[in-house]
Amino acid sequence: MIGDVEVARHGDVAVLTLRREAKLNALSTHMESRLLDAVRSVGDSRAVVITGGDKVFSAGADTSELKEMTPASIARYYRESGAVYEAIAALPQPTVAAIAGYCLGGGFELALAADFRVADETAVFGLPEVGIGILPSSGGVTRLVRAVGPARTRDLVLRCRRMSAAEAHSWGLLTETVGSGEHLAKALEIAGELAEHPPLAVSTAKQVITAAADASRETGLLLEQLAYATLNRIG
Repeated sequence: MIGDVEVARHGDVAVLTLRREAKLNALSTHMESRLLDAVRSVGDSRAVVITGGDKVFSAGADTSELKEMTPASIARYYRESGAVYEAIAALPQPTVAAIAGYCLGGGFELALAADFRVADETAVFGLPEVGIGILPSSGGVTRLVRAVGPARTRDLVLRCRRMSAAEAHSWGLLTETVGSGEHLAKALEIAGELAEHPPLAVSTAKQVITAAADASRETGLLLEQLAYATLNRIG
């Protein structure tokens, strides 16, 4: 246990569980710091699962902290505990978010930072930030635009509306949807499959896929070829 985050192992899979259920796993700076510590502790695993447990993934940021933040403290936040979202996205291991219940605001951004998302039928997604005078700022807008395009991102962000697991899956935001309470088992199944593959091939392919999303066709092809040549020589 690292503060509000439980760290467990299932074979080669590390499982990070948010444990602030009384606050619906609200992402305070303290909890983000503990999650960042947990992310940094999974170096020898071959895949990582992130979950909030059986009832809720995360209802979002702890808004009680927002009113006290100055521009200087906000800048410091992104360098410190707020770096956890990009730390998850940058992990060499494949990551799977196992989602039930609320997955809102920063919780949704946390899930979007993962490579795969599995949600049960109780999951509810949304980005309510504009409604309280701010905006998603931990990669949510950027990742949504790349995943579903500007029009659908405007629909979610500007209208502050919520979407079901079925709708999120139809938009391509989820890898799989499952029955109530089955999200963690399915996430562990997927992570177990990923953990069986050669780690360097998985890590390299993950990096190439991420880079190709923003690259020209020519650059993307070159990245594939160079990565193949490197892996083939090592293999």
